[in-house]
Amino acid sequence: MEPVLLPPDLKIAESVDKEHGRIEIRRIAVSAEVIPHLAWPGAAQVARIERIREIGGKASTETAYTVTSLTAAEAGPERLLELSRNHWAIENRLHYVRDVTFNEDRCRVRSGARALAAIRNLVLHLIRSRGMSVPEARENFREDRAQVIALVTGRIL
Repeated sequence: MEPVLLPPDLKIAESVDKEHGRIEIRRIAVSAEVIPHLAWPGAAQVARIERIREIGGKASTETAYTVTSLTAAEAGPERLLELSRNHWAIENRLHYVRDVTFNEDRCRVRSGARALAAIRNLVLHLIRSRGMSVPEARENFREDRAQVIALVTGRIL
């Protein structure tokens, strides 16, 4: 078996989170070694991100590859790992809620779709600014429509 040759500039970082009954390990390996060989304008680094998730004794692994315009001086492996994590936080807090809770993907409106997306974002902002979760708000507002009007107009009941 031949030895694996690693890029001389390879940098690695790892983070471990233990919350909500699961363990998540994120590892990133970053290099700029291949950049001269890529036909990718603006590329400065490439990275391999591995996410290992263990829930209830079952483990799953996901690997993603990414190209960034951030140089090693602008963002080392720790920063790139943080940026990747923040991207998923946005995906989970905004896009998932819009797709699943508001059924945005099933919406057949074509003209005015941007306006509807803006309204959905506004609704999420209003709900969260009151310290409520989306399911909690749906239950509350289903029972008391006057609260919806108060929320939108800014009056507190």
